[in-house]
Amino acid sequence: MRAPDFIRERAKNLRRVMTQPERILWFLLRRQNLHFRRQHPIGPYILDFYCAAAKLCVEVDGPVHDEQPERDQRRTAWLAKEGIRVLRFSAEDIQERSAAVLATIDSAAREARSAPSVGLPPPTA
Repeated sequence: MRAPDFIRERAKNLRRVMTQPERILWFLLRRQNLHFRRQHPIGPYILDFYCAAAKLCVEVDGPVHDEQPERDQRRTAWLAKEGIRVLRFSAEDIQERSAAVLATIDSAAREARSAPSVGLPPPTA
C-alpha cells in the first residue's frame, strides 16, 4: 500500500535524524546484508526497518513507546493484516545485546524467506 505524500516526506526526514540505537542497528543490518530499508513508509505508518523479501518490520522502542502501548498495538495489528511480521526491540537491547538482537532478526528473516508462499500452487515436477 502506497503511503501518502506527507508520510513519505516525514520518512525522508527521519532518515536524516536517526537515534543512536537506530544507527547501531542500521550498521549491523547492512553488515549482514539482510536487505532492510530504513524509515520505510507503508500505508499510514513509517517502519523503522523493513525487509520486503521477508515482509518483516523491526521497530526500535525508545522511552516514548512506554507511553503509547495502544498505538503500537493498533499499528502492529494493521501491519499483520498486511502480512507483515513485527519484531520490537528496546533501545537498551540494541545498545547492550546487539548480537542477540541481530541473531533474532536474522532467524526471523530466514524463516520468512524459506516459508512457502501462500496462494501459489505447489511446484510441478
